Amino acid sequence: MTSSLGTGTAAPPAARPTDTGERLHVLDVLRGLALLGMILVHFHGHSLDLDEGVDGLVRTATWRLVEAKSHGTFALLFGAGFALQLRSAAARGAPFARTYLRRLLVLALFGFAAHALFGFNVLLGYAAWAVPLLLIRSWSTRALIALAVAAAVSMALFSLLRGLAESASGIDGALAAQQARQAIAAQVNGALEAATAQSDYSLLLAARLDHMAWFYRQPFFWLPGATLILFVAGMLAVRHRVFDDPRAHSRMLTAAIVFGVVAWAVANWLPRVFCVLGLLRDQWLTFSYVGGALLLFARWPRWLEWLGPIGQAGRMALTNYLLQIAVLDLLFSGYALHLGSVRPLVGVGLTLLLFGAEVVLSRAWLARFRFGPAEWAWRSLTHGRLQPMRR
Repeated sequence: MTSSLGTGTAAPPAARPTDTGERLHVLDVLRGLALLGMILVHFHGHSLDLDEGVDGLVRTATWRLVEAKSHGTFALLFGAGFALQLRSAAARGAPFARTYLRRLLVLALFGFAAHALFGFNVLLGYAAWAVPLLLIRSWSTRALIALAVAAAVSMALFSLLRGLAESASGIDGALAAQQARQAIAAQVNGALEAATAQSDYSLLLAARLDHMAWFYRQPFFWLPGATLILFVAGMLAVRHRVFDDPRAHSRMLTAAIVFGVVAWAVANWLPRVFCVLGLLRDQWLTFSYVGGALLLFARWPRWLEWLGPIGQAGRMALTNYLLQIAVLDLLFSGYALHLGSVRPLVGVGLTLLLFGAEVVLSRAWLARFRFGPAEWAWRSLTHGRLQPMRR
């Protein structure tokens, strides 16, 4: 973090790049795998609705096993990254809060650009829900778990209370309010789809800005939900040094694996009433993936070496995420190639091709430079000065 000079006091240690030897390489590998899954999910969103043969199997497997889980892994690792920054700043006696908020402000700028220019909203949501982490960073583990539970049920409780309030004017009034919300959502989303299909980028940009103005006013964005829960999970994992020594936490990781599988199965195959107001979700398979990977890497460390190239892509996660969404926008928007829909199996091939290119580019870049281009810009804007780039 940047130094702050006080009257008659020594400046705290300045920020410095994390040395390769100090990195938790398992986090880089998990980020890389999450990036791979996110590309697959994005191609899945543009795939033909084929339910038979290999294409049908690919669609089902992507939906059941990857959809939302790759984004979940990314969110959990973001929470872990926050906790690692806090741990590093505390070890150096460096200031944290002000620099952290500047970091989030820069991330929000990246997120606004990513949503407006390419149509992807994840980064701006991360920037918004990372702010509360600063306020709860000293909470006890029990309090953080209670917060996560409250966040999990918040949307269901909000919907219930809103329904009760609207039903006060009668069944017809409640139904009319619900239909009005659905009509507005259909109109905004329909306008965006139409703009995406046409060939004028300026019209698409205007439609995206209109969609953003609606999107960021919706309750699902402002209510605490899965993003905050996964942030908290990542914080707790770092606090209890789960990533540092997975073997010492094998029972907890096994419990996380079992919980994730049970929640996933309940959400997919049992009536919604069994999901207990959102406590059991399909996305919690994320915990099974992360827990299983940590135990695997602890048992067979050579896997981390074999997956090293994927870890290098994970070290440039922001750069590679921006690259992949730019490529996807160019492939499927009307102003560019406008491929339309592809066969699910073709989507898998394109996923491997795009991610393979990111791995190759990441290895070549990091052989010469300390950060990815977007990571370097993020650090430089956060600290208000150009950061050292070359190795």
